[in-house]
Amino acid sequence: MHKLTINNLTKTYPNGVKALDNISIEITNGMFGLLGPNGAGKSSLMRTLATLQEADSGTATLNDIDIFKQPNELRKVLGYLPQEFGVYPRITAEQLLDHLAILKGVTNTKERKELVNYLLDKVNLYEKRNKSVKGFSGGMKQRVGIAQALIGNPKLIIVDEPTAGLDPGERNRFYNLLAEVGQEVIVILSTHIVDDVRELCTKMAIMNLGNIVYQGTPQNAIDDLNGKIYQKMVPREALQNYADNYAVISNKMVGGQPLIHIYSDVHPNEGFEPIAPNLEDVFFSKINIKNVLV
Repeated sequence: MHKLTINNLTKTYPNGVKALDNISIEITNGMFGLLGPNGAGKSSLMRTLATLQEADSGTATLNDIDIFKQPNELRKVLGYLPQEFGVYPRITAEQLLDHLAILKGVTNTKERKELVNYLLDKVNLYEKRNKSVKGFSGGMKQRVGIAQALIGNPKLIIVDEPTAGLDPGERNRFYNLLAEVGQEVIVILSTHIVDDVRELCTKMAIMNLGNIVYQGTPQNAIDDLNGKIYQKMVPREALQNYADNYAVISNKMVGGQPLIHIYSDVHPNEGFEPIAPNLEDVFFSKINIKNVLV
């Protein structure tokens, strides 16, 4: 069992933005979802854990490795798929993984070839191994990204916004691959897409404005909202009036008309109907309403 322990991490950028505000989390084996809107601080946390930037204060350890004092030790057991996974233009999938395996210290030619073939097969790209990565679809590039993140038997894998831009079929294939990978190591999935966490993760945290506003299981978070979420179709011109009078957590267009969800401890009447909460309601309640289940 691997354990990542983060204590009191803070990071303020030169422009004054406090990206990490006293973050503390403990993460063990399996798929861990880090959910939050754009600008919540997710990528800052991921980059800090990946030793790409330093925190102002706080500590982070993976098993017995002090991430900030022993960054090279951490990198040996880290798989990282950043939000923008750049590829060399005129290079094949096989050549790319071979090159990255050399950089990761796999110097034995025979061992490296076996590893590259194994990884290409694992991400279902073996038949495309001699094709230029530049011509790959978004989903195929992400699969190459996962393959390179698996080089070196990592104990911690970080994937940052991995499904943005993928079509539904590619996203499902990616989910299946991540779920398989995440059985024996720690996989942190940083995303603003609620479906990613709902489909994949047994544990999660929600970040907003540099803070952890929830950590636990998706199901516990949903259970906490039982009997407190109501919905109603409202005229567009009445949206502000509802926002002034109710704890509106979200509104979305359904058939050209706004459907609002509100948080309330008692039935608000006024034509609202109670609904079973889902993870999207949890997400919006945490980031749009202060003092709700924090």
